[in-house]
Amino acid sequence: MPLYLGIDCSTQSLSLQVLSVDAGGAPRDVWRHAINFDRALPQYGTRHGVLPSEDPAIACAPPRMWADALELGLATLSSSGLDLARIAAVSGSAQQHGTVYLDAAGGFSRAASPIWMDTSTSTECAEITAALGGPNAVAQLTGSRAFERFAGPQIRKFWKQDRAAYERTARIHLVSSFMASLLVGGDAPLDPGDASGMNLMNLRTSGWDPRALEATAPGLRDRLPRIVPSSTVIGVLAPKWRGRFGLPPAKVVAWTGDNPSSVVGVGLAEEGEVAISLGTSDTIFGLMREPRVSPDGVGHVFASPTGEFMGITVFANGSLARERVRDMHGLDWEGFSAALRSTPPGNDGARMLPYFVPEITPRVPVAGVRRFNLDERDAARNVRAVIEAQMTALKKYSAWMGVPVRKIHATGGASANREILQVMAEVFGANVQRLDETNSACLGAALRAVKHGS
Repeated sequence: MPLYLGIDCSTQSLSLQVLSVDAGGAPRDVWRHAINFDRALPQYGTRHGVLPSEDPAIACAPPRMWADALELGLATLSSSGLDLARIAAVSGSAQQHGTVYLDAAGGFSRAASPIWMDTSTSTECAEITAALGGPNAVAQLTGSRAFERFAGPQIRKFWKQDRAAYERTARIHLVSSFMASLLVGGDAPLDPGDASGMNLMNLRTSGWDPRALEATAPGLRDRLPRIVPSSTVIGVLAPKWRGRFGLPPAKVVAWTGDNPSSVVGVGLAEEGEVAISLGTSDTIFGLMREPRVSPDGVGHVFASPTGEFMGITVFANGSLARERVRDMHGLDWEGFSAALRSTPPGNDGARMLPYFVPEITPRVPVAGVRRFNLDERDAARNVRAVIEAQMTALKKYSAWMGVPVRKIHATGGASANREILQVMAEVFGANVQRLDETNSACLGAALRAVKHGS
């Protein structure tokens, strides 16, 4: 019976999951492992997977750390006791928008990769927007207005600030295609799901748009991977992995972004069903049969690995905000839950705007927590205030998708907290179903390996 490996390279960790498929075609969880970057690779000095910066708008991570984590993960898999010869296919997902810059020899032409939390490219977004005819024109073309954390504006900033390093750059990958390149030992392509988070891909053709490329940086087309369907088998595991860890020449299916992968992992099949992922960032996303662009510019339309589209809105102040409130009041997660149980819906009018880091939805460039009718020392009301603020924002800034929410699939680490899900249900007025699988992106990667690598 064959085995299938899914890998997810997220902001804070790398996860691996192995599935088998029974005689009836149902997948079964066989093995899983996770590597926390801060703990397992302390030599890189990251905090929550991000390099410390005096400028709160700057958020970067060392791409070599991701490569080392992949080696650690595959080494652990090799000693797991599984019959490695049964691994038939591998696929993966990665945090969206992060860019990796390689020279002609495969070395890094830029040591630190800007990631999705970076908000330092407002000037470049304005330049791209002006060149393409305004925010709505950019959104209609690429699925999103020009966003600071997107790859296109980051590439433009790099070209403007370090022309020499840009000229040395032979290939600009997203994290997903970089990790896939390591697996196949060559230059891996992108899939439309991840490529559509760059402000560079024409959403309707799934190809690089010449106007967007020209507005971003010279010679960019030659530096980008090709775009292939999400179902594409892009190669097999490179001899390096077979020799070092005893892995077979398993098929490698094109990687995608973590959010598109979660569409598969969650099992979204109809409009009106959405998923809310409560992770480092909080996200709400759902399927779209046809692309409907956010008129207020807060949301995004990406291509989906299912062959359709997905609408998504992302919030930077997710688990980090919840953890800040928890830690400020000396609580553990059980105490956090107890605080939610002890306070009424509406919090007696006590409210919070929990911008512990610069926010991307709505755009708040300078971090700062705002409290209204709320004493900073009141632990229980601060706990409810942060959760009600997050759930209200999720509802308000996803209304552009244009479909009433009937059912919510909750995933991510905080979805294990029943009290948080109760607030979610009350705010949305919808049925909430918690997924037992908290890493839906990794599961989606493994399921894509099953479907396309069999």
